[in-house]
Amino acid sequence: MKLTVKPLKQKDAGRGLAAIDRVSMRELDLENGDYIVIKGKGDSQSVARVWPGYPEDEGRGIVRIDGRLRQEADVGIDDRVEIEAADVNPAKSVTVALPQNLRIRGDIGPLVRDKLSGQAVTEGQTVPFSLSFGPMASSGQSVPLKIASSSPSGTVVITDSTNIEISETPAEQVSSGTGASAEGVPNVTYEDIGGLDNELDQVREMIELPMRHPELFQQLGIEPPKGVLLHGPPGTGKTLMAKAVANEIDAHFETISGPEIMSKYYGESEEKLREVFEEAEENAPSIVFIDELDSIAPKREEAGGDVERRVVAQLLSLMDGLEERGRVTVIAATNRVDDIDPALRRGGRFDREIEIGVPDKEGRKEILQVHTRGMPLTDSVDLEHYASNTHGFVGADLESLARESAMNALRRIRPELDLESEEIDADVLDRLQVNKQDFKEALKGIQPSAMREVFVEVPDVTWNDVGGLGDTKERLRETIQWPLDYPEVFEAMDMDAAKGVMMYGPPGTGKTLLAKAVANEAESNFISIKGPELLNKYVGESEKGVREIFEKARSNAPTVIFFDEIDSIAGERGQRQGDSGVGERVVSQLLTELDGLEELEDVVVIATTNRPDLIDSALLRPGRLDRHVHVPVPDEDGRKKIFEVHTRNKPLADTVDLDDLAARTEGYVGADIEAVTREASMAASREFITSVDPEDIGDSVGNVRISTDHFDHALEEVGPSVTPETREQYEELEEQFQQAEPTTEKDQLGRTFQ
Repeated sequence: MKLTVKPLKQKDAGRGLAAIDRVSMRELDLENGDYIVIKGKGDSQSVARVWPGYPEDEGRGIVRIDGRLRQEADVGIDDRVEIEAADVNPAKSVTVALPQNLRIRGDIGPLVRDKLSGQAVTEGQTVPFSLSFGPMASSGQSVPLKIASSSPSGTVVITDSTNIEISETPAEQVSSGTGASAEGVPNVTYEDIGGLDNELDQVREMIELPMRHPELFQQLGIEPPKGVLLHGPPGTGKTLMAKAVANEIDAHFETISGPEIMSKYYGESEEKLREVFEEAEENAPSIVFIDELDSIAPKREEAGGDVERRVVAQLLSLMDGLEERGRVTVIAATNRVDDIDPALRRGGRFDREIEIGVPDKEGRKEILQVHTRGMPLTDSVDLEHYASNTHGFVGADLESLARESAMNALRRIRPELDLESEEIDADVLDRLQVNKQDFKEALKGIQPSAMREVFVEVPDVTWNDVGGLGDTKERLRETIQWPLDYPEVFEAMDMDAAKGVMMYGPPGTGKTLLAKAVANEAESNFISIKGPELLNKYVGESEKGVREIFEKARSNAPTVIFFDEIDSIAGERGQRQGDSGVGERVVSQLLTELDGLEELEDVVVIATTNRPDLIDSALLRPGRLDRHVHVPVPDEDGRKKIFEVHTRNKPLADTVDLDDLAARTEGYVGADIEAVTREASMAASREFITSVDPEDIGDSVGNVRISTDHFDHALEEVGPSVTPETREQYEELEEQFQQAEPTTEKDQLGRTFQ
């Protein structure tokens, strides 16, 4: 039977599997776990174990195999291959050769057998084997094992009873059979790329089709695309994608690293460029990959030196000059797409610009599956959980997370390692496993590179840490959490989520705490901006800061941008008070970001202030900070809940009555109540430390209790920070926010505070 080749899912790669849809399996009379021969071009063929196909492939005549099997069969994606059942014998013994740089003492045979169990192997074949250890582990690569010999000969299956012997001859000296990687081609396959399926399809359409089937374009009477520009934040997989494409289509691959071609001698830089393109034309079909394009092709009007201008001109003529370029495709990668000379970004040069963005949750899960594919993970590791909790992480960050987790596992067994010895004990390797705690520790030390400059990790404050404020919490949930958790409801109602929330109220009522809790509960990235830190003495820098924050938020959505003390940067315009107008420009920039031509997708702005009368009225209109949430001074029930939060883990005496404390703290806000509990704890500690000998403190510390007397003392020390007059003013404000028209609201607010 002939089937069409497609790539395997990331998590299943490297296991010698062929996923075939059930209809084809029935026609071929195959069972799950049978072996098949996949016949490709010429005499090339590979042997694989049958695996049930994915639901979406049902009835489509598809066989999914990974990059290694495609290479052995000498086929590419979308090629047709012949499938037939294979008669494969179980192996009695197999001799494998290890790479020269891998030194392991003891019997590694059982480890190899466990990892390769069920795989079909042939003499001379190179099999990737993941140790997650040793010199290869740091780069996330597999160790290439060579199958030196087998009994019986031919293609055999490694079973639990196969005897694995280690050859004394290193793998480098064993003659190659099938599966040897073509020299000079990067050994990266499509299964090594996670979360970029759509982008990969676009790149393949641009590059593979013209190289494999130029007749399609001749029939249409059009020129095939000449170049692809991959752009996006650092670490998202632009270079990796170019390597994978070059490997999969078996093209000649020339790479130009921007700074390498620069020379101090006149004309030499251009000559190096010409040589690369000449070499590519001689070996067509070929791909020229230019990494960091912005370093050699900046905008000519802004380029500092003469060399850059000449290199740009040379690149333009090579890509679209009088001479035909033939079957040479240029792929370029950059993370600063706007710095590239505009002449390069037109049709005929870089025809297609593909953004390789920050991955979403599904993408992150695929990337983690790629990087943990060969890891000895325990059952406690839930990759779905880490995919959910790594907003803003790009592929490189997730690779670091996997590597750091493995290093944590290594640190656990390090005391058992003899670092003086040249060889590592195979028993120690066998016990090496990566568990949930290793991932948890690794996650603490890694910041997402896409948000490094402005990132504040998702806060660990939950709704349970916020006492009282039930109505306020509910309104925040509706505004921020619901659109992210139930987008289908908003779509069905044809309703847009609110752009922003302004929380106002007396100091200490918990506005900042609420913002942290809502960011945590909504599982969003959290960018925290303290108003004054945006202001800069140079003209244009403050507005640029606002612009960059919103850019970062868009590319790492869902994001909550939190402006603390927004009145410091968004004051009423038209009252320039010696700040050279910077405040007005910042307000204008904020207005256009919140409600300009560019749409804010999955980005919510939360602003807090205790002076809402100072804020520019244009910011408070619907479509910008359109939800105005009053965070009031807590009532008695609210105060009791706040006391419960702050005394949750404290050793209280049985006599302490929180109801009584709540009744006695009229006018106290959350911050005051926290201060009261802290002062009561301090009084209890003071009393204990002064009454016990220093030597006995450790033994008797469990007896310390905070009593009613300590709270009485604390209430004498800490008074309410909000006066009844202030409280009334905020309550009047709330009424005016609810009743006033946006145009007149501002005047009324101002009068209240005056």
